[in-house]
Amino acid sequence: MRGKLSLLVGVCAAAISNPVFAQTATDAASSGVEQIIVTAQRQSQRLQDVPIAVSAFTAENLEKQQIKNTSDLQLTLPNVTFTKTNFTSASFTIRGIGDLCTGVSCDSATAIHLNDAPLFSTRLFEGEFYDLAQIEVLRGPQGTLFGRNATSGVVNIRTAKPNLNALAAAGEVEYGNYNSIKVKGMLNVPITQTLAVRAAGFYLKRDGYTKNLYDGKKLDDRDLYGLRGSLTWEPGPSTTIDIVGQYLREKDSRLRIQKQLCQPDPTGILGCLNGSTPYGSVNGNATLASILTSKEFFAIRGLPTAFALGSLYGNDVYKGTVNPTDPRVINTDFNPQYYTQETILQGTLKQDIGDKFSLKIEGNYERVKIDSEQDYNNSVQDRSGFAAGLGALQAAAAGLLGPGLQAYLKPVAAALIPQGASGPLCTSLPEDTGTGVFGGHSICASTPLDFDRSRQDNESFTVESVLSSKFDGKFNFLLGGIYGKYKLRVNDYYVDSFGLDYFSGVVGAFTALGAGAPPSFLATPYYRNNTSDMKLNTFGIFGEAYYSFSDKVKLTAGLRYNDDKKTLTARTTLFNWLTPHGTADATTSPFIGSYDADPGLSGNQLYQVRTVHFKEVTGRAVLDWQITPDNLLYASYSRGYKSGGINPPLSPIFTVPEGFKPEFVNAFEIGSKNTFDNGKLQLNVTGFYYKYKDLQLSRIVARTSVNDNVSASIYGIEAEAIIRPIRAVTVNMSASYLHTSVSEDKFLANPRDFGAGRSDAVIIKDITNAANCAVGANTAGNVAGVNAFVNTVNGLINAGAIPGVKGGAGLQGTTSFGGPDSGIASRGAYSVCAVLDAVAASNGKAFDPAGITVYSSGIPVNIRGNKLPGAPNYKFSAGIQYEIPVGDLALTPRVDLVLTGESTGSIFNGSINKIPSFTQANAQIQLDGPNKRWFIRGFIQNISNANSITGAYVTDQSSANFTNIFTLEPRRYGVAAGFKF
Repeated sequence: MRGKLSLLVGVCAAAISNPVFAQTATDAASSGVEQIIVTAQRQSQRLQDVPIAVSAFTAENLEKQQIKNTSDLQLTLPNVTFTKTNFTSASFTIRGIGDLCTGVSCDSATAIHLNDAPLFSTRLFEGEFYDLAQIEVLRGPQGTLFGRNATSGVVNIRTAKPNLNALAAAGEVEYGNYNSIKVKGMLNVPITQTLAVRAAGFYLKRDGYTKNLYDGKKLDDRDLYGLRGSLTWEPGPSTTIDIVGQYLREKDSRLRIQKQLCQPDPTGILGCLNGSTPYGSVNGNATLASILTSKEFFAIRGLPTAFALGSLYGNDVYKGTVNPTDPRVINTDFNPQYYTQETILQGTLKQDIGDKFSLKIEGNYERVKIDSEQDYNNSVQDRSGFAAGLGALQAAAAGLLGPGLQAYLKPVAAALIPQGASGPLCTSLPEDTGTGVFGGHSICASTPLDFDRSRQDNESFTVESVLSSKFDGKFNFLLGGIYGKYKLRVNDYYVDSFGLDYFSGVVGAFTALGAGAPPSFLATPYYRNNTSDMKLNTFGIFGEAYYSFSDKVKLTAGLRYNDDKKTLTARTTLFNWLTPHGTADATTSPFIGSYDADPGLSGNQLYQVRTVHFKEVTGRAVLDWQITPDNLLYASYSRGYKSGGINPPLSPIFTVPEGFKPEFVNAFEIGSKNTFDNGKLQLNVTGFYYKYKDLQLSRIVARTSVNDNVSASIYGIEAEAIIRPIRAVTVNMSASYLHTSVSEDKFLANPRDFGAGRSDAVIIKDITNAANCAVGANTAGNVAGVNAFVNTVNGLINAGAIPGVKGGAGLQGTTSFGGPDSGIASRGAYSVCAVLDAVAASNGKAFDPAGITVYSSGIPVNIRGNKLPGAPNYKFSAGIQYEIPVGDLALTPRVDLVLTGESTGSIFNGSINKIPSFTQANAQIQLDGPNKRWFIRGFIQNISNANSITGAYVTDQSSANFTNIFTLEPRRYGVAAGFKF
């Protein structure tokens, strides 16, 4: 199952090309490119006769090109990229469009199908390919042919069906570096003349690619397997029943994020600067945990500063931390854990109705679980600066500061420092009760830990019916309908940190003491974005009509009606209500009423519940001209649609749009498919232009991903060729150019630079929530006025002259970020954004005749003309193999090369977001026995051992703006042997 899923994703990548080969119609007796049979239009046709940009693969061809998993597919296909992303997911980008939307209510840009059935949620990028019949990839919107609509294309993976006519088996064992062991096998058993079963599977286990400097362990290993069982029954000549079941399971220490990059910010206001992305560590004084446990925060809240863990202007907990420049070496005190499993069950009935119609009814069920934990900052904190605060806590717990404080702080100390101030520090585990370390759910270590957890559990099913005609005349049609349900049982994203727990316990104790409440902590002591329920009900009616004006010219016209309804129940929690110690579940606290997940409704809501409903009509039209039997010319227009959704709820102090709109694309394409020189050369060329409206694009706001809509234009060209000058030699090549750009005026704030490159602005780190805001003078160039304003307000805060804010914080004036190399033209300061806003509204003209403006979400910049993320401007790939006869044997060496152009990891572009171009080469040599009954293979992947970056993700400002990167695998080599009969 896993292999199939991966393959499926691979297909997605393949959707961008034709050069790979698939099922052959005839095995050319002489030289010539093999003919490929596909069912892209729900009927068997030669690939070269299909007026769609479609690619096809067989398992054999995937092995020849060393495409062993989804990530490998991008190395051979034009205008295709693949990368893991931040939250246990991945993005497969075709022609510049991938999964730029982040969240549980987002639809996939590429519709993934298994045996024609759509998969709502699948671990595409997890496994290995095994026992496949064929993969077809269709580029562009295909909603009039397949059951689940999307904007970039369709990937359809077909598993190998049971063979009714012969007993068959195959097996393969591979051993490589990193002690990698992979086993694949298949057994086909015909039970009767009308009934057969087939079983297949794979197992992969290897050591980790990545060394952890902290403890010397090897991380990022793999330990997974996949199984598939299939049954085919043909009770009559016109009836076929297929049943397929797949299972995938993985449990290991695989890294979700390979590495973090940062240009350290000496001020701590941003954490990471905007000039470059070296292998540095964040300034910890910019993080939420450091902000909320600082002397400055304790002072403005009137809390004893002796209990603070540090100062915003003092010790940086990450200063001196080693972040190795080798992407395969990290330094972390929390080792990752990774677990996933997936089950798919399918049943299909194919029934011919006379000789004029064919009916197909298919049901599909899928259940997916994923759970991943990893060090949040991939580094080790220095606890030495905590000594004074921990000592104060220990003294209070011992009663040295009086019995009143002892009653409130003793349970805090018992949870956080059970062996005293110099002993292990205990951090909450990410769990469901909301009590964390104060409920006994903890992990203890000599260093302050910080880590996250991403988990999901979902299930879905679809039922689809397709009726096709088989008329002899000029007219034929296809008519289909689909109904599907998707249910998300749970989706959680946690961030746990000793600093957050310390704030929850200590500040919670003082809050409870001041309110006359029993000894309590603030729940939840960790950040938790929780979706407890998400339902999708979807149905569609789709169809196409085909009219042949002659034996050379045909018109295809199709329509689709889409209906998608989504309901989301979710909340975000962090320090929202007091919970007495000893409470088993924080939501049963008598103080839960102070928490409101949905301020838009009267009363206090424990969850935010939202429903959206979308109804749209889309379609396509194609005119194709078979100029000669070997030359096809076609032009097409198609309209694609991807439903909108609901943004995750933020903490109540922040606001963003609650939802995002559907995404539409008007896609125009012209293509030519050609075979020359008696089949020795196959050359296909495609040009396309996409006009996107409301493209869904994600960004981080207040520790949560939210989605915006933006219009974009995309155009490009692809050329794909297969050359077979003699039977023994095959050369495949592809080349592509891609241009993407935002096509409307769209103003968004760049999280790396809230000052928008202005010198007359000051970037503020808010010491109440670790968010950033920006202060700007309304008179352009008034640098002195805006800096004087911030300095004056900080003086008022320090003096206690602001209502509700205690004095004595000692906030300093504005400061430079370090000159031009910082990438920041503004100055910066620690302050309180709400206070700045209030003073600006009442007294801003004292500093600027036109006033002072506080931008709570940063000063926006126009992203019109910017490139879309994950869309390299060019790609080129080439491969050559030569089958050399050696008696009854065949020796086949092969070499593959890919060049991928540079791209960007963020819609804000710029050199800091640039993803460099990369080159990768693979090689292998295989000896096949007579009739290919057995083989021995030697292989090497990534010959130069390049650490090629495939994607990047900028985190939230309360996490210090570091950049997560995702890379291809390092150099792998080994040997394999297998058989089949």
